[in-house]
Amino acid sequence: MRLFRSRLKIMLTCLCFSAGMGQFARADENESGKGAAATQTPKELSATAERIFDKARPRLLQIRTLLKSARKQSSIGSGFLVGEDGRAVTNYHVVSQFALEPDLYQIEYTVADGARGQLKLLAIDVANDLAVVQLDAPPGKRFGAFEFDSAAVRGVMVKGERLFSLGNPLDLGFTIVEGTYNGMVDKSYQKHVHFTGAINPGMSGGPVVTVDNRIAGINVARNIGNDLVSFLVPASAAVRLLERTVTSGELDAPTVRKEIGAQMALWQKDFFAALKTRGFHEAELGPYRVAESNADWFNCWARTNRDERSKLRALVNHSRCDTRTHLFLAGDMSAGEVAISHMYLKSVDLGPVQFAQRLTQAAHPRLPGGDGNRYTPFRCYENFLAPDSESPSRPELRVAWCARAYKDFAELYDVSFVSITQDSDREALVSSALLTGVHFENALSFTQDFLAALKVRRDLD
Repeated sequence: MRLFRSRLKIMLTCLCFSAGMGQFARADENESGKGAAATQTPKELSATAERIFDKARPRLLQIRTLLKSARKQSSIGSGFLVGEDGRAVTNYHVVSQFALEPDLYQIEYTVADGARGQLKLLAIDVANDLAVVQLDAPPGKRFGAFEFDSAAVRGVMVKGERLFSLGNPLDLGFTIVEGTYNGMVDKSYQKHVHFTGAINPGMSGGPVVTVDNRIAGINVARNIGNDLVSFLVPASAAVRLLERTVTSGELDAPTVRKEIGAQMALWQKDFFAALKTRGFHEAELGPYRVAESNADWFNCWARTNRDERSKLRALVNHSRCDTRTHLFLAGDMSAGEVAISHMYLKSVDLGPVQFAQRLTQAAHPRLPGGDGNRYTPFRCYENFLAPDSESPSRPELRVAWCARAYKDFAELYDVSFVSITQDSDREALVSSALLTGVHFENALSFTQDFLAALKVRRDLD
């Protein structure tokens, strides 16, 4: 492994109408001691939403990123005022083009009465997809602003409470949609609130409020497969970011890049420390024992070709686990993902050469695409890894390890590697991993722990 490490270093140094349950009226005890519960009617609920929207509307923003050379919009999102001085909160991804390339883009806001102006970027939080911006305004001008719900900030809201999501979807005008609070997302390293309302493109960065018009979260949405799942950034994250803007000035592009790098370094330190603390457990695939993380924020799936109707020439059992931690850096660049997979292949009627050919087809490292302006080309190193005193039950492995660097962010790499067992000409284990936006040292440490956990136990067959 020391040779493996040294060779790698040599080669690679270079995304709703919400009212707290509309709330069922408290039962009043009559003289007979019986209670009579009354619920809000649809008409009353509609009146509640109308009241909330009327009060919130002057505090909502549509945020546009414009291509300077054409004076045309490149992206649209939402935001909301949180300070009488004109500070507002939105998603980082809404303003990311401007944040990274202010020479090409500018950001402007439009309020409900049609007034518009320029925005300044004050702070970003990449891990929580948040940004704080400042509206331009005449000196002394005061703005109406939202307040934060204390229960939401403390993380003690009641599951099932109705919330109201506001924003400007698809440039159709400001909208209010109902949904319910479903608590923090389970099995996720990223702290997101599950929200049942439909958050559509353009609503990103808009507020989600309680029945008394206090901020409970910030709109963000994600597509999982072909399904739109709505999430909220917790209110507490916005409060923490706002605290940083009290004495900060406007951010320029070099400072933004430096800040993203620093935030990613801190995020990774905690993330990989949590992975290492939880460790791996053994899972069986044929005679092989493979490494699967004990962290509950891996989402795992398995499949087999055993049920194929055509003649089965090789059995393939495949498992894949993914953290689904996608941190948005730019429109064509994300980080924070860790995905691991294991594939057990066993010949049914393939000869050794045919099986080797079938194995070769399954053993290519997974290399993600991307803009060449964002990344260096992948560089790969391949070698054999024999069992050693620390991993005596590990079969001999053929390992291909590939990495590319992020041009905009020093010390960030995408790393993909694959290992193939070399102990049989009729069955084999193909194990692979993909890590995005990772520091080189974290990638090497993960690789070592992952490969050290692989075992073969043919003596038990």
